[in-house]
Order: sequence, then C-alpha cells, then structure tokens
Amino acid sequence: MLTQISISNYTIVSSLEMDFSGGMTVITGETGAGKSIMLDALGLCLGDRADPKTVRQGCERAEIVASFDVGGIPAAQAWLRERDLCLGEECLMRRVVTAEGRSRAYINGSPSTLQDCAALGALLIDIHSQHAHQSLLRKPVQRGLLDAYAGHIPLARELEQIASDWLRCRRELELLAGSREEHTARTQLLSYQVDELDVLDLQPDELAQLESEQKLLANAEQILQTAHQALELCENQEGGVRQALQLLSSDTHTTGAANNARDLLDSAAIQLSEARGEIQHYLDSVEIDPERLALVEKRLEAIYDVARKHKVLPEKLGELHEQLREELQSLAGGSQRIEALQEEMQDLADRYGKDAARLSRQRAQGAKKLEKNAAGILSSLAMEQCRLEVALTPREGGSPHPQGAEEIDFLISTNPGTPVQPLGRIASGGELSRISLAIQVVTASAGTVPSMIFDEVDVGIGGAVAEVVGNLLRKLSQKAQVLCVTHLPQVAAQGHQHLQVKKISGRKSVETSLTQLEADQKVEEIARMLGGVKITDQTLAHAREMLESCS
Repeated sequence: MLTQISISNYTIVSSLEMDFSGGMTVITGETGAGKSIMLDALGLCLGDRADPKTVRQGCERAEIVASFDVGGIPAAQAWLRERDLCLGEECLMRRVVTAEGRSRAYINGSPSTLQDCAALGALLIDIHSQHAHQSLLRKPVQRGLLDAYAGHIPLARELEQIASDWLRCRRELELLAGSREEHTARTQLLSYQVDELDVLDLQPDELAQLESEQKLLANAEQILQTAHQALELCENQEGGVRQALQLLSSDTHTTGAANNARDLLDSAAIQLSEARGEIQHYLDSVEIDPERLALVEKRLEAIYDVARKHKVLPEKLGELHEQLREELQSLAGGSQRIEALQEEMQDLADRYGKDAARLSRQRAQGAKKLEKNAAGILSSLAMEQCRLEVALTPREGGSPHPQGAEEIDFLISTNPGTPVQPLGRIASGGELSRISLAIQVVTASAGTVPSMIFDEVDVGIGGAVAEVVGNLLRKLSQKAQVLCVTHLPQVAAQGHQHLQVKKISGRKSVETSLTQLEADQKVEEIARMLGGVKITDQTLAHAREMLESCS
C-alpha cells in the first residue's frame, strides 16, 4: 500500500509530506484548494507524462517521492526482483521534473523508464477518476478482473504458457518449412566447402611454420654467405681481444684501470667465442634445398588460394572450417526437427483445446455472476437502469491464443432500450466512476490492486446515494487501501483517516497545505461540508452524529 508521499515545488505546493495508513482515507477541502494536486503528483511517479509548467513558479525543479509497502504484494516483489530492484518490503518511486522540460524517473534509487514506472505502478495502485486513463477501460484489466473473480487465474496462466509454447513451435516450423529450397541449396554449398577444407587439412600453427620455413629456404644462399662472413669477423676479433689481454697481463699493469680493462677484455673474448659457436650452429641448420622450397611454396599457394576463395585471411581458415562444419551439422538435422516440431505442436494443441474449453466455461459462469452482483450495487447507486454485460466473443481462426479462446469486453447500457457499448464510450465521467466502483466492490473479494484512489466518484449524486457510496468505499477498504477525494460529507464521514486541503494566499504567492485531522477537527470539517460558510451548533451536532454512526 501507499505509505508516504513527499511533494516539493509542484504547482502551488512548495513542500508537502504526508503519511498514509490502511483502510479508507478521505481528502476534502474547498473547491480550488488543490485536492487533486496530490493525485496528479502521484500519477507522475506512476509514469504519467510531465509538463514543465507544473514546476512551481521561480523554482528549478519539482520532485515527487512515493513510498509503498510491497511486503504483501508478491507480484510487485517478483517484478522488482527480476530487475534487481528489490530492497526488502519498501519500494520508493521518485520523479524529478525541471523547469526546462527534462524529466527523470527512479525506482528504488535506480534510473527507470516511464514504461517501467507504469508497469510497476499498475501492480501497486489504481487511480479511478473522470479521466480516460482509468485502468478499467483496458481490456487486459477487464480480463484479469473476470479471471480473478471467477477464481481461475492458475488455469489462465497455464493456458497462456501452452499457447506461447505452441506459437514458438509454429514460428520455428514456418522458418524451417518455408525455406526448404534455400535449405537444400545451402546444404549442398556447405557440403562442398567443408569437403574442400577437409582436403586442405590445415593444421594448427601450420601456416606460421610454413611461412617461416619458406623465408629461410628462399634466402638460404644469402644467409650462408653473410653468416660465414660474420663467423670470420668474430674469429678475427676474438684473436685481437686475446692478444690485447695478453699485453695487459704483465706485472707492470697494476692499476685499477688496468684491472678493469683486463676484466672487460676477458668478458669480450668469452662472448665472442659464444657468438662464434651460435653462428656455427646457425650455419649447420641452413641448407640449400630447392625441392623442399618448391613443396613449401606449393602448400602455401594452396592455402592462399582457398583463403581468397572464401574471402578470409589465411589464418582464419581453421575458424571458418569449424563454423561451416557446425552449420552443416545443424542443417542435416532439419528434417528430424520438423517432424519433432509437428508432433510437439499437435500435443500442445490438444492440451490447449481441453484447457481453453474449461476456461471458457468458467469465464461464462463468472461473467453471469459478476453481472448479477454488479446490477444490485448499481441500483443502490441510483443507476437502476444501468446494465453491465460481460461479452465473451470467440476469437477468429481457432489457433491457440495466450489469452484464451475468447475476447472479453465489459459493456454498459445506461438507459433502457439503448444497446450496450464499451466502457470508454460512456459520456458521463461520474457514471463511469460509479460503474468502476461497483465492479471493484464486486471483485474485491477475489483480489484487487492493493491501493485504489477514487477522485470525486460522488460527482452528480447526493442524499441517500451518497451515503451508499461512502458505505461501499468503506467496505472496499476492508480488502484494499482506499483514498477518496470527495465533496460529500456522507462519504467523508466514512473515512478512517481524514486529510484536509487548504489554499493559503499571500501577497506574492499561493500555497497549498495538507493536514491530517484529529477528532474535533473532523467534526468541524464535516460541519463545513454540511452547512457551508455559517456553521451552527445544530450543524456541528449533525456532523458529530454522522461520524459516530460510522465508527
């Protein structure tokens, strides 16, 4: 449920923070005081579009933070866990709107898209107002309400999984069967290419070894000539170094510099000797072999030709060989896969047919029960002539569909003799709000959204009907948190928590405040709603009586 909301610099609110409890919370105040500001701000957290004009005059940005307790909402917790956003039983939704028009949304401190905010918000709270974005207008919500009311959510989810599996198999089968000629041509090409690379039989590191050997054989004469010259120079230099060492070895050369020179000459002689040995070893490894050179160059030419043919670098031929072999193996199993898919689809279709028929029967029974119970509540709401019809229209084609074998529409006729129409075509927003209230009360026992907000559902009603609306909202608050913006004292008196909105006008600015009323303050506010500007002792007594009758 909604536990707290904090609003900063939004429209005429500079700073507002309010805690909420379970049960029914009513919000009242004079016309134009800003009762709907809190709901509009909450809508921003739930993914509504932002308008930079809503930023308070003279401020850089508006910020709204809504806190929810999701401990008892498994669907919301699962949604958060899937996105690594779960932080225990609390969920914070934050929205920042700048005066320049930029907008940012956050879920538990992580940047989020408006789509994600809306998706999560749909699991947390439902705003009922006189606006078209009301969730009951959406067909998926209507279907979900009926399925929850009839108690067959597990069956609907199982059917959805079966249909999704069937559709997945069909897409794969169409891909395989639709490209059979391409499949055959591709198989033939791959077979030829793999055979060609099999014949080439290029071994790991073979290319690098061949290129190194070819370079050595092709330059053998020059290598031998230059190596012999280097060997001769080393021999001559070694003799000179040893002669210099002998000249400095007499007793007459006893200084430190002479000793250092002898050490260096001795080291040079050793290094020259070792270098001469390595050169000789190098000479022994090099030979002039025209036949071997021809073989190496022929092998390299074959490798280069195949690489050019496949338009890859020679060193990538081994990798290409493996890729083509794997693709050929996968295509070789195409026929067997088609048969397996056909068998799987038939099995899924059989299971779908049985489950879909069972779900259709349960939906039809649930629809009749929902229509009957909603009619009684609508009658008590001064809508005796209103008729709710839950239409189950068979889908065309007959193929498995994730949402079942029929489309579900909530249709309404508000006057005798007029045909039923979709909820969205109802002209009166007040009628739509009361119809929504009736449906929510009927389906609440089967599970609803954990928090619901009703924005002036009492428009156009009064007297005994207003008292009925208040009773219905209080009854609904036994199953879910209810927040209600109202002008009627009969409704306001039913609240467990009463919030009063006031607009304070100064010389330079206008401010809206939100106050939680205590017992005596509730009496005064109900009296104001009953008696207008002048509040008499009789009005106060009436207000006190209304509150006592609701406690």
